[in-house]
Amino acid sequence: MNAALPFLQGFGISAGLIIAIGAQNAFVLSQSIRRNHPFFIALLCSICDAALIAAGIAGTGSLVASDALYMQLAAWGGALFLFWYGFRAFRSALKGGKLETDAQTFTSLRSVLWATLAVTLLNPHVYLDTVILMGGISGQFSGSSRIYFGLGAMSASFIWFFSLSMGGKILAPLFRRPLAWRILDSLVCATMWFIGISLLTAGFPHPV
Repeated sequence: MNAALPFLQGFGISAGLIIAIGAQNAFVLSQSIRRNHPFFIALLCSICDAALIAAGIAGTGSLVASDALYMQLAAWGGALFLFWYGFRAFRSALKGGKLETDAQTFTSLRSVLWATLAVTLLNPHVYLDTVILMGGISGQFSGSSRIYFGLGAMSASFIWFFSLSMGGKILAPLFRRPLAWRILDSLVCATMWFIGISLLTAGFPHPV
């Protein structure tokens, strides 16, 4: 199977899940604005995501791949979740959002890393997105294709967090404007719905 397709699907799904207004992104951006260890914050967020994605693909993905019924349920369940998530992004785009960056400043690297772990791992949605959803969808792939899917998902996480962290000084004024979030949420919606449809079509890769 062409490695590019599972890689790009993993990248697209992961990117759509990560890019949203939330506590973690607000924290990363706010600390970047203050130049408060932005590299280490981005690195820790990316490592956490990669570890959770790997756990989902190694465990949940293997379980799904071992049973045809599980694979079908994962495809439909994943599609329904993506449609619902896309609808949330669509509704957010209509409503408009605003990213607040007035979070508390942590002066030491240790404090920053502990705060980053808390804002990342204490959010229950991170486990749904990475372990359950990404792991379940990965079960639709077999062999090396599942690895490429996971690498795509991890790549999206690394690119997003480092872009957000290192470019925070540039992005912050832009994302204080509701219109910027409307555009971003619209793109997230389109991505989620497109990939959700791909799960239900014959063009979606099947195990061999």
